[in-house]
Amino acid sequence: MIDTHAHLFDDRFAADLPAVLGRAAAAGVERVVCLGIDAETSRAAVRISEAHPLVVAAVGIQPNHTAEADPCDWDEVVRLAESEPSVAAIGETGLDRYWDRAPFALQEDYFARHIDLARRLGRAFVIHCREAEADVVKVLRAEYDRHGPVRAVMHSFSGDAATARACLDMGLYVSFAGMVTYKTAQQLLDVAAGVPLDRLLIETDAPYLAPVPHRGQRNEPGYVVHTAACLAEVKGVPVGVIDEHTTRNARALFGLG
Repeated sequence: MIDTHAHLFDDRFAADLPAVLGRAAAAGVERVVCLGIDAETSRAAVRISEAHPLVVAAVGIQPNHTAEADPCDWDEVVRLAESEPSVAAIGETGLDRYWDRAPFALQEDYFARHIDLARRLGRAFVIHCREAEADVVKVLRAEYDRHGPVRAVMHSFSGDAATARACLDMGLYVSFAGMVTYKTAQQLLDVAAGVPLDRLLIETDAPYLAPVPHRGQRNEPGYVVHTAACLAEVKGVPVGVIDEHTTRNARALFGLG
């Protein structure tokens, strides 16, 4: 399996990251994508990926952090993306109307920057979307109309079936996190059931969104097995089928060997 979204630079991993990654490997996780949310954590993601072969990095400025960024921060993201071989993707980026931490127009500007950078470098980009599905689809539709299929993933998907279908039609992957294991997740499970196996990804979003039976605890990459098991059940296939397809998909999207 590949955990396609984690934040291993978080202070909650400071004391035991090697043990966390050891447990992930023992659980069958072959790679973890560690995503920055600003310039500092993007540098940290690269450092972690250099120190731990299990990890690859993604660099970007998450929409809720765009108001804190200055031009030098964006220049640093670009530098990392252009020069560091461990950087497999751009992001996380996207749009967020839930939190009121950054003007929406500024979020849109940074989203466009990330998309342009990813296209220029031939990399995937990773999309954060919270209560902004129509806005994100509009941006992606314009990108698709200009440049064709969009090499990206909707991370920790929480939208509806229409949003998922629009993204799939434009060539994106859809990734599910531990939320699908929650008792209140039937609508999300219904969406997951309709995502083709060749467009499906799994993630933890660690240290957040720990799946059942670890809900309320610090999440970690090894717990992605619970999300895989849940998706196998909803799709009526052995968990090995989910492992096989999501791993293949992640390798293709992020260019992993």
